[in-house]
Amino acid sequence: ILADEPTGNLDSQSGQEVVALFEQLSSQGKTVIVVTHDLEIADRMKRIIHIRDGKIVNGA
Repeated sequence: ILADEPTGNLDSQSGQEVVALFEQLSSQGKTVIVVTHDLEIADRMKRIIHIRDGKIVNGA
């Protein structure tokens, strides 16, 4: 799954449900890539890669 700002237009409860679904899918061995500016969501992911000006600056 590739999700670009999946919680951007959601209320906080719905956003938490979406993130929980991604966590469940990941635990089942599925690949989930989430693009977000929300650090609380990023902190719940297994791996974080920071990109600045189109280049990986951390987490490669």
